[in-house]
This record gives sequence, C-alpha cells and structure tokens, in this order.
Amino acid sequence: MRCAAGVLSSGGESMPSDEGLLDRFVDWVPTTLVFKRVASWTLVPYWARRTPVKSLPGGPPQSSRHGDNVQCMMNLIMPLKVKSPIGRAEAALAIAQSQYAIYAGLNNVGTVHFARFVIVGDNICMFSVYDGDFTNYIRDFIATIGEVFNEVVKLVEDGEKVTPCERNVEAFIQWIHERDLYQVPDTATDFLRDQEALNGDRAVSPVNDDLTQLPRKMVLQLRANKNVSLGSGYRAYPGFSVAQIRKRLELGW
Repeated sequence: MRCAAGVLSSGGESMPSDEGLLDRFVDWVPTTLVFKRVASWTLVPYWARRTPVKSLPGGPPQSSRHGDNVQCMMNLIMPLKVKSPIGRAEAALAIAQSQYAIYAGLNNVGTVHFARFVIVGDNICMFSVYDGDFTNYIRDFIATIGEVFNEVVKLVEDGEKVTPCERNVEAFIQWIHERDLYQVPDTATDFLRDQEALNGDRAVSPVNDDLTQLPRKMVLQLRANKNVSLGSGYRAYPGFSVAQIRKRLELGW
C-alpha cells in the first residue's frame, strides 16, 4: 500500500512516500529531534551499561614515523575551582601578571612550539603545537616556566595535588596528560583500534572493523570523552607544496 506524499512529521519534515517505504521510514526516524532526545535519555544509557567504554587518553598517538611527530597538538583543558566570572577573572589575572615571564620562558623551551592561553566557559585552556616527544616537551615547560605556571594551576581543580610542579615532575606530566583532549583519529578503523588497545586487545580482527557499529561506538566514546579534538589537525606551509618542502629537507617520498 502506498502512502500519500507529503505526510509531515511532528518537526515539520516530510516523510518519504515511495517504494521501500519501510526502509525509508527507518532511515528517516533517527533524523527527527524527538528520536534524538529519546535516544539520549534511554538508548545511550542502555548501550553504556551493555557495552562499558573507557575514557581514552589525550594527546597525539605514538608513531615511529618522523613526519607524524612534528606539529603535534596539545589541547589542555583545566576546569577552574571557582566556576563564575570571578574565577575566570582570577585566571585571566594570573596569566596577565606573569605574561612577560611566561613568554620569556616559552622562548627558552627546547622544543619548537606555538602556544596560547584561552578561557572557555569555566576552563582555563592552553593550546599548543609542538615537535617531538610530549614528555620531553612538558619537562622543558616545567624547567622554564614551572614556577609561574604554578600560580595558574592553583586555580584549577585538583591543582594542589601537583604543585609545585618542579617538585612533582612525573605526577605533573600525568596530570597534564589526563587533561589533554583525546584526538579522534582521521581514520575510522584507527578509532576502533584505540579503544581496543585501551582494553588490552591488540589483535587485529575483521570482526572489530564492523563499520556499521561505528556510529554507536562513537556515541559511547563521546559519552566517556565529553571533549575531544577532531583529527590530527591541518599541517602545511602556505605558498609551498609538500613536494618542495620534502625536497628541501631531503626526505624523499
């Protein structure tokens, strides 16, 4: 039986009317606002109980390829203790009072990097792009501006546990790593590999590459990791082609 065209949903959207009506209806339902709200309240918690998902660690993935270890991203999100305009003002003041010391220290970090501080909501954030190893980068960071950065960390939740950072180097590195955003890989199957590695499963199995399950797994992962960085970031030198850069660096192809 054919359904008359132009039947409207509760949100004003037209329902499909053609052969394969059932398939089209099944595809259409998840796009409705009502379904999305109901799914958020019921289906997602149910999936989370049936398939527990751990929070994935932040920072760029480890790689043995030289090209993957340049212009790495750190997206450090630090929730403030005082979640109000007063707390945000205290964070801004802590940065402003130490601006010259921070910049002088960052100039002396032994790693090539670019960095900036940002207040987003009730979080003080440091976004940076660096070359090389994350641990070495943070060690250089501690050595150059650790004393100044302590004043910022004191305003952050659980900051007192790792300050002064120059006396709690390993704990501070781990503290930073835990607050660095998980970077969702550019490749879908790499996203699946990340969760498997966290669960201790390093075997490659075609069963685990069922991409039809990817949307559900992504929803569950974003429930565990509320904030993420999407992809490894864009890296380029405007005005120069990749071939020109690689030729000058004698990297070849």
